[in-house]
This record gives sequence, structure tokens and C-alpha cells, in this order.
Amino acid sequence: MQRTQRLTAIIEREEDGFVSLCPELDIASQGESIEEARANLVEALTLFFEAADPSEVARRYHGDVLITQVEVPVG
Repeated sequence: MQRTQRLTAIIEREEDGFVSLCPELDIASQGESIEEARANLVEALTLFFEAADPSEVARRYHGDVLITQVEVPVG
């Protein structure tokens, strides 16, 4: 059985497509739709884990990612 790891995916619209980012590893991808951007990020992460040395994974990994919103005055 293959081991999996749950990671964060932040997806945002950028011009005519979408950019996806995994902040834990600072790996990004893109796609023409949300689904494509997500799938491309999964592919990029899979390739990274297949090719990277364990020390590279450990060096890049930032486990404490908190996604939240803040409210600020704008005018």
C-alpha cells in the first residue's frame, strides 16, 4: 500500500487561468480551470516526491501552515 500525505493547495485566479500553490513545499502549478490547476499541482508534487532526495524534502518542508483571513481598514 502506498503512503500518502495531506498537503495544502491554495488556488487563485490569475488572468485567464488559475495558479495552484502548495505552501508547505513552495511548489506551484497552473491550469485553465480550478480542477486542472489542482490536478497539475498533484502531478508536480508527485514528481517532486519521486525525484527528490529525502534531505531535499526535509529542507523544503514547512509543516506549520495556517490559512486564515484578516480584516483591515482600507480607506
